[in-house]
Amino acid sequence: MKIEFKQSRQLHQSHLGYLTLGTILFVLLAVYGITTGYKLDETSTLTACSFLILTIGISHGALDHEKGKKLFKIYKIKNISIFYVTYLILGILIAFIWFFFPEIILIIFLTVASYHFGKEDCIHPSIKNSLLFATKGSLIIWAPLLFHFDNTLAIFEILHFGVGLPTLSKILIYLYEGNFILFFLILSVLSNYFIFKTRLVKVLSLVEVFIVLVINFLYYPVVAFTFYFCFLHSIRHSISLILKMKINSKIFFKKALPLTFITAVIFIVSAWVIMLNNYSLNGAILKVIFIGLASLTFPHILLEYLLEKNGK
Repeated sequence: MKIEFKQSRQLHQSHLGYLTLGTILFVLLAVYGITTGYKLDETSTLTACSFLILTIGISHGALDHEKGKKLFKIYKIKNISIFYVTYLILGILIAFIWFFFPEIILIIFLTVASYHFGKEDCIHPSIKNSLLFATKGSLIIWAPLLFHFDNTLAIFEILHFGVGLPTLSKILIYLYEGNFILFFLILSVLSNYFIFKTRLVKVLSLVEVFIVLVINFLYYPVVAFTFYFCFLHSIRHSISLILKMKINSKIFFKKALPLTFITAVIFIVSAWVIMLNNYSLNGAILKVIFIGLASLTFPHILLEYLLEKNGK
């Protein structure tokens, strides 16, 4: 157990080192853009972000079928096709409900995502509390709202197919004007410190917080989220899976490739269908990224919960 713990800590520290180098590169690119006035157009930026999310980002959930087999073995269910059908139906159901109740689902998604990010990005937390996990992970929500409020609000308002998000917009405007967003962000930063016991892990956690804040300060919200989701959350989750399954990275990528490819194709087709209904390419990409991630997140988290409940 001590050997596994030491190996896990070393791998995550190594990942943080690469993440820090990547952050330095992103900072240099931002400085270059500011000093020269060079700026990628929005469509190119969104296309690049969607490519990263559809490859590196979603790959960490591409082994859910392996977890499904383990779960079905616990429940003594032999027909694995039931898992695939159920997983797919849950994803489609979330997208369907989003179409009719975008505000409600978006609020639930942001809350659930905060908990998921807070929990999955924790390395050996000393306190295991759902509220603390959600507070920790909410940094990903509050940072773009604090630094780029108008852009973030505009993205939220694009994620609908009807009349907009009047209630959510009013709530966020109230929070922003009352400096409550800054307050919640400070709470999130503090939780990223106190959720751990050892001084080293506390410091490493604050380094990650600093990275997230710097990227969100410098970049458009979608770019900042892509950086976090792909290079921190996804890679960290993949490292944890590799350790749990006791496989090497080559085998992991080989196992993850089929579902990653299928999911990417579904996302691309969905964006094309949305564009056929008189939506812009940029709007279609944003809808597919976030509604698609929500559709994957709910069954993914449910699967994680059932495995954890059964002690696996």
